[in-house]
Amino acid sequence: MGRLIHFEIHVDDMERAKKFYGEVFGWSFQDWSDYAGMPYFGAVTGDDAEVGINGALMKRQSAPPEVGQALNGYACTMAVEDYDVTEEKILANGGVVAKSKHALPGLAWQGYYHDTEGNIFGIHQPDEHAK
Repeated sequence: MGRLIHFEIHVDDMERAKKFYGEVFGWSFQDWSDYAGMPYFGAVTGDDAEVGINGALMKRQSAPPEVGQALNGYACTMAVEDYDVTEEKILANGGVVAKSKHALPGLAWQGYYHDTEGNIFGIHQPDEHAK
C-alpha cells in the first residue's frame, strides 16, 4: 500500500510559517536542517496515539504559487473541533479565505485558505447535521 506518511509545506519565511501553523493548529517544530541541508523543520501535528501524520516546513525552492492559479500539488486538510474558532485564528494570523465554509451534507463543514506563504490548505469539522 502507498499510505501517506509525511507531508512538506514549502515556505518563503520559515519563522512566519512556524508562527502561523503553531498559533492556528498548535503544531510544534523540530529543526532538521542539518539532515536536509537546507532550512527544514519537522512539524509535530498531534499526539502519536491520534490518527494523523506529521510533516515538515521546508524552504521553498522555486517561485511561490500565485493567487488564483490552479492547485499544483496536494491540499492538506486539518481536522478541527470548531470551524468558526479555527477560521478566526487563521484570519488573525495572516491567512486568507480561498473557498468559504461550506457543508458536506450530513458529513462536515469544509473550507480552504491560503497560509502566509501562499499555500492552500483546508479545515474540516465533522458534523452530521451540516447542510
